[in-house]
Amino acid sequence: MVKTNEQRTLGRRGFMKTAAAGTLILGSRSALGAAANETLEIGIIGCGGRGPWLGDLFQKHSATKVVAVHDPFQDRAARAGEMLKVPENRQFTGLDGYHELIASGVDAVAIISPPYFHPEQTVAALEAGKHVYLAKPVAVDVPGCMTIVDAANAHAGSLCTWVDFQTRQHPFYINAIQRLHDGLIGQPVMGQAYYYARRLSIKMEPGTEEARLRNWVFDIALSGDIIVEQNVHMLDVANWMLKSHPLRACGTGGRKARVDVGDCWDHFVVTYWYPNDVIIDFSSGQFVHAFEDLCTRVHCTTGSIDTHYGGEVVIEGQSEAYRPGATTAIYQEGAVANIQAFHAAIAAGKPINNAEESAHSTLTGVLGRMAAYQGRAITWDEMMQANEKLEANLNL
Repeated sequence: MVKTNEQRTLGRRGFMKTAAAGTLILGSRSALGAAANETLEIGIIGCGGRGPWLGDLFQKHSATKVVAVHDPFQDRAARAGEMLKVPENRQFTGLDGYHELIASGVDAVAIISPPYFHPEQTVAALEAGKHVYLAKPVAVDVPGCMTIVDAANAHAGSLCTWVDFQTRQHPFYINAIQRLHDGLIGQPVMGQAYYYARRLSIKMEPGTEEARLRNWVFDIALSGDIIVEQNVHMLDVANWMLKSHPLRACGTGGRKARVDVGDCWDHFVVTYWYPNDVIIDFSSGQFVHAFEDLCTRVHCTTGSIDTHYGGEVVIEGQSEAYRPGATTAIYQEGAVANIQAFHAAIAAGKPINNAEESAHSTLTGVLGRMAAYQGRAITWDEMMQANEKLEANLNL
């Protein structure tokens, strides 16, 4: 029940006003809405770097109050509690502590935990009548993705399930891709997508189960590997551009440059085939120092669209040109826009749900991972039928 209420900007991932302004007065209470002149109360599940950062954005850019936090580790829950002014008795810990957070009277949860835990946490929140703001990727495998889609669809009439892809809320991406969909540069032929980034930092010296969980971004079962956990951003843009998911993929990759922690690969090279024989050439690396770029482009019969997360968005064609500029602050601008869309939907009593398209983007990464691990072509249908589940087998 809603109660009356009285980081940093991260580099290339580094406020965009929407119709859902943060000062919005909440409308009449319904299954979705909140009482007039009251504030949405939200709990943060996952208190690594991004969880508290998003909680701060919720409070600064929407009529929302963070009233509870959860993390498996007490030190991170305490740090988030201090940052967000959450009292100690609402700082929940332990792997299962999110159940206590959900039961603590929040209206919504932001799930920013390792992707392996997203399905069970999302289902628990929705079944308890809580709106869900969910980090990408939605899961690490086919069963997890389908669990979230089924749960989101089952509650779509009354609850929001919103996955926070920043590109989908940025006007430069929106306007450029609309021009593509309007046929202004002809029909798609082929394209490229890539995600080259510096390696992420080790949070704890490897060798223990606690370290494994703290270093989850390097663990295949907990993260889905880099092609799912990080690269999903660019694969989502490819799906958006082509209005479909791929039909098959083949690929390769390996673990050669970043071998000091976990079991994730550090590079992938994958070819994706989309409907109408449109080919996307994808590659990624999570160790690169001299060259960092996140790009998705498609070449069409009369022009090309070239988009860079944190960089320029461009369309060039025989009769169409669009150069709006650079998406320099997309990491924060996109997050704020998603927060405001989520808040506005709850306030208006009009649920939003992008779980299925987000699952398709996550599964595009799973398909590439599966093809690369097995070193052969894998079809989408084969992946879905195999229904492979990753098991973390944590022993804390």
